[in-house]
Amino acid sequence: MAPILYVFPPSPAARSVLMTAKAIGLNLQVKPLDFFKGEHLTPEYLEMNPQHTVPTLVDDDGFTFWDSHAINAYLVSRYGKSDDLYPRDIKRRGVVNQRLHFDSGVASTTGSRVIFGILNDSKTSVDQEDVDNVNQVYAWLDEFLKGKLWMAGDSVTIADYNLFASTTNLNIIVPIDAKKYPRVAAWVKKLESRPEAEGNKKGLALLVTMIKSKLS
Repeated sequence: MAPILYVFPPSPAARSVLMTAKAIGLNLQVKPLDFFKGEHLTPEYLEMNPQHTVPTLVDDDGFTFWDSHAINAYLVSRYGKSDDLYPRDIKRRGVVNQRLHFDSGVASTTGSRVIFGILNDSKTSVDQEDVDNVNQVYAWLDEFLKGKLWMAGDSVTIADYNLFASTTNLNIIVPIDAKKYPRVAAWVKKLESRPEAEGNKKGLALLVTMIKSKLS
């Protein structure tokens, strides 16, 4: 039986796991949840994940846990044909982990604060503070890419997938200025052309539609 992945399709965290699964050729049983109907708050889901977040993974042996960064590392370690996406070398892995923590603590949360505000009607526009915060994330990402082909070195890793999903969220609310952040703009284009980017496209398109409907 294929592992089960519970997702809210527009979620960047869920999208990053779909990218990882596609990159390693892993088939998942994807089970979408409707947050607006409270499907992440049912007793059954809370039994699996008391934080009621997405994604949640249920592996084929029943092992269950959540958080996209942890899931991506686990899937590559268990199902990947090599360690390229999550290197075993401690120095290379250290850089990947730093980027993952940056995504978790900075990039994804910066986007989520604005986007959740728009979706729950507590925000009706993107203000200057939002713009400044997003541009700061872009500036840091541009520095990460200095002298590198990808976020954590010269090959793609799961750090690229998590940060790509978050960055494409940020790009909805504050478009990337290619003149100010040329490395970020080029990195996004490179990832968009890769097969695993399919895991990001549908959910991102849904989110774009949702945000536009709120701001129109």
